[in-house]
Amino acid sequence: MTVTMVGRADTATTAPATTATPPAATAVTDAMNSVLGKVRPILEAFTAEDATLSLAELVRRTGVAKATVHRLAQELVVWGLLERSGCDYRLGLRLFEMGQRVHRQRILREVAQPYMEDLLLATQETIHFAIHDSLDVVYLEKIFPHRGLNEESRVAGRLPLYCTATGKAILAFSPASLFADVVRNGLKPFTRHTVTSPGRLRAQLERIRAEGLATEAEEIRLGYTSMAVPVFGSQSSLVGALSITAPTYRMDPSGHAVALRAAALGISRSLR
Repeated sequence: MTVTMVGRADTATTAPATTATPPAATAVTDAMNSVLGKVRPILEAFTAEDATLSLAELVRRTGVAKATVHRLAQELVVWGLLERSGCDYRLGLRLFEMGQRVHRQRILREVAQPYMEDLLLATQETIHFAIHDSLDVVYLEKIFPHRGLNEESRVAGRLPLYCTATGKAILAFSPASLFADVVRNGLKPFTRHTVTSPGRLRAQLERIRAEGLATEAEEIRLGYTSMAVPVFGSQSSLVGALSITAPTYRMDPSGHAVALRAAALGISRSLR
């Protein structure tokens, strides 16, 4: 009896080629198909300007099927994460309560607030305390006088690192990889004064590291200038940045810088 052997290599040459789905793409698809993956865009559909949103608008903004959005929205209402306002929906009080429990940010706000109030009294200008998240700054606290800036920024609002004074202060004292990520994402202009050149931004950061003071002049809003200093916590770790924002004609570079440094030093000492 003669037996003909077929090797593995031979069968491999005749097998059809297949293309594997990248693990990262699979993970993203799985996340979006999960319940939480659908709940997240519903909650994030609300912007700071939205008091309420209709079911149709939630469907449009999320891209999730209407029946699914309706079902999940009803469950979110039961959980208190959403509330009904007539036929529309709004973010629920439960979200606010949960947000106040975030320990690190709550402690930072509580420590910074007295020094921010002193800085407000000394300058009579808008005061911000911001932290870093991804490629943005997130404002933990903002206080301002009656004549202060009440637009562009808000508590829990975001603005890019590269064109805000607080962002530049944070970026200057962060790893070089963060600068690379910011540049890779693109430096988009907000005004004609926004720094959009990586080389110019790098030069600014080098100066900030040398002087310990960051400034942006009308990069976010025409007519307004901000200056900021980094705030360090225990073991000299960077925790955020403190800033003063004022109309450009009213900014006092020397006087405001002295007050700003003193307040930031007080916050750092309290955190330690």
